[in-house]
Amino acid sequence: MKSLPKAAIVILIVSIAAIVVGCVLALNSGANPTRIENTLVVEPAKKYFPGLEIVNLKGETPEQLKKYTGFTVSFNKENHTPNYVAWELLAQEITDDAERSNRFWQDPEIEGCAAHSDYTHSGYDRGHMCPAADQKWSWEAMQDCFVMANMCPQDHSLNAGAWNTLENKERQWALRDSAIMIVAGPVYQPSDTKRIGDIGVRVPSAFFKAFLAPYLEEPRAIAFVYPNMSAPGNMQDYAMSIDDLEELLGFDLFAALPDEIENVVEANYSFKEWNRR
Repeated sequence: MKSLPKAAIVILIVSIAAIVVGCVLALNSGANPTRIENTLVVEPAKKYFPGLEIVNLKGETPEQLKKYTGFTVSFNKENHTPNYVAWELLAQEITDDAERSNRFWQDPEIEGCAAHSDYTHSGYDRGHMCPAADQKWSWEAMQDCFVMANMCPQDHSLNAGAWNTLENKERQWALRDSAIMIVAGPVYQPSDTKRIGDIGVRVPSAFFKAFLAPYLEEPRAIAFVYPNMSAPGNMQDYAMSIDDLEELLGFDLFAALPDEIENVVEANYSFKEWNRR
């Protein structure tokens, strides 16, 4: 075999060195996550925590899990509403422009899924847990977002008021932090016995929404609980820690986080830090 000329060897060594340096810089650059075919990809993979959309439920809570395009639903066939809906919201998804669907549909694969008609003339909105404006990045995601498994009976004054304000905030936070994890759902108390529609959709007394920014140098989390009615006052009046929310729900959120991160972010919250620009 002929030996390579010295010039070729030098060029080869330089090329390999450049590739190595590039990889090292990429691994430490903290570039934003992205999504390819509905799969979150961290570019570069500085840190990534798979499974954050899965919540550990209490005891014998009925649950049927289904992954839709862009979000995951844990459905409760007895309440005919989700236990929770979870999704990752990325900064680049905020500016996409898939047209709003407005076509509510019943999923035959979900046991106990309500129909559009179960909410008609009930006095309650078909309240999205995962909002349509978070799913503008994909036509399929937008269509899926209107599945009735993603809906809860929500007082219009809340849906169009404080809940809508919180939805607008979450998109601002995703733009700022590049990626946030969101979990939302109804809060039921034993006294919540009111039901609507032929199927008997249970009306919750409150709603929760939990946020996690896992890819920051110092990850942070916060939760909000709103009564299912007009919610006057400031957002911070409804804020709490993830630990407090978990105590209220009996659920374990963000269990996929390493314990050393989970224990800190779930015990503490700062509305001021979340609300800064």
